[in-house]
Parts: sequence; C-alpha cells; structure tokens
Amino acid sequence: MNLSHLASQFPGGATHASNYRRLQRFFQFERLDVDMSVRLIVRMLKLDGPKLLALDRTNWKLGQGDVNILVLAMVTRRFRVPLIWTLLDHGGTSDTGQRIALMERYLRLFGASSIKALLADREFIGAEWMKFLNKNKIPFAIRLKENMQVHLEDGSSRQFRTLLRKRRRGAWAGWLNDMQTSSANRLRFAAKRLKDGELLIVATNLDDGGRGLNLYRKRWGIECLFADAKTRGLNIEDTHITDTGKLATLMVVVALAVTWAYRCATRTMGRKAIPRKTHGRREKSWFRIGLDALRNWIIHKPECAVHAWTKTCPRRPLTLIQSA
Repeated sequence: MNLSHLASQFPGGATHASNYRRLQRFFQFERLDVDMSVRLIVRMLKLDGPKLLALDRTNWKLGQGDVNILVLAMVTRRFRVPLIWTLLDHGGTSDTGQRIALMERYLRLFGASSIKALLADREFIGAEWMKFLNKNKIPFAIRLKENMQVHLEDGSSRQFRTLLRKRRRGAWAGWLNDMQTSSANRLRFAAKRLKDGELLIVATNLDDGGRGLNLYRKRWGIECLFADAKTRGLNIEDTHITDTGKLATLMVVVALAVTWAYRCATRTMGRKAIPRKTHGRREKSWFRIGLDALRNWIIHKPECAVHAWTKTCPRRPLTLIQSA
C-alpha cells in the first residue's frame, strides 16, 4: 500500500523513480468500476446464493486528517470480502442517509432476495434506518444498547437492562423509540448476558429472535476483514493517498486482492480443512494461507498466481478490469 515500497518490487530495468511515477499515474487517472468489481468478486468466489452481509466502518489517521470508510462486506465460514463502500468526508459515525444510499446500491445489483441477513453493531441503529430495512424486506440482526427503551406489546415501556435485571436471557417483541407501532415495524428482541456481565441485545425482523442472536455472532467476520486489510495483511493504512477518487480506486484493488488471496487459498488447500491447535482455533485463516501463497507465487511461480486468478473467471469483466 506504500507506493514507494511497491515500486521497488517492479521487474525490469526501469529506475525506482520511474516505477513510482507509473503507480502515481495509475491512481491519478484510472477509475475502476465498483459495480463491476462486486459482480466479479461474487462470481469468482462462487457465492451466488443468499449472502450474509455485515455493515461497519474502518478508519485511521493520516497526519491531522481522517480516512473513514463505511463498508458493506460479505462474510461466510471461510471468506470475508468487501463488496460496496462509501468514503465518509468526516470522522465518526455515518448517518442514516449514507447507510440507506449504500444499501440501495447493493439492492440495484442483487436485490433483497439475495440477502440472508444484514448484521450490524450498536452504531447502526435508528427508527428510519430500520423502517427502510423493513420496507425493502431486508432481514437483519442489529445489536442494541442496553439503556434503550422498548415498547412491548402489552403497552408498557421498559429499558432492556431492567428487563434482564434478574435473568441471563430474554426474548420479547415490540418497537423501539420513534418507531410507529404497526405490524410492519414490529421487531423481535433477544438478549443474553455475556461472561463479563455485559448485555448482548439484538433486534431482528426475523420470525425467531434467537436465530437473530445466533446470526449476529458472525458479524465478527467484518472485524477480521478489517484486520486482514490492515495490520495483519495488506497494510492499507500505510497508504498516503487521501484524495477520495484515488482512495476509491485503491479500495477496488484491495477487494480484488482479497479475492485473489482466497482463490489462492482454495487452490492450495483443496478440500482439506485447516488444522486446529490445542486451544481449538485454526492454525491460520483462509486469508493468511492465500496471501502467503500469492506473494510466494508472484515472485517465484507467477504462472500459478495467474492461474489462480483466471481459472473460471468471467471473461468480459476480467477483460475490462485488465484494460483499466
């Protein structure tokens, strides 16, 4: 992600300064099509069925400025890949309009029927936001704050922490503050107390609140994705790019690089499972296995890296991406 470091790895007899300028020109003039990259990623990873999506932000400081990106990612048992994103022009949380705009971009590409569930943390709450999800028939499981008020079906209003004062688990149906108490906006809530005493409370429009609580556990996949893209993998925060157009191009490159790493992992592992250590966790993630293989192949076996990218890849999108 640091262009100076990347320029030193170019083959051929060109000087470092010349290679560095080539990279600068690429990010200055090229704009890769995000919608095309999304379709390409889904096809290359063979994930055409209902998708488990996670919404979150990743951010870092560059000097006195903030780089703040709202990301909609796809998470599976093996893969976690960014699909669509919005570059925020400020630090801190996104607003409802930005979240809705991001989801509308996804819906134009795949439709609501492609969503198994949308998972999001406590930052992504609000009556208008959940009303939009319900209206567009998007299943979701979103974590709530324990001091929030819930209007129950019996007409009473309570805080979640009050409802769970003497219980470790609970399930209810009702509405959050500012939500119209109609059947279309009715939500189900499920909660449990974690080992550290903190409450995990999830709101869902699924028929079973307990299922929403179980699905929410998979939201952690987007946190793993951010770690893969940053300190544990691609080091995206090392970039000195701040221009939004150039950053948008960089994000497409990151998404395609993550996809390429997963293709390499699939080719490396085949049908085998990653061994577990004594503590029960896997020795490596699929991303780490793929990234290690990809870096080795690019340097020592470039034909293997090319094969991992091109095999069964859709012809037209690949041609357009390469020409860009």
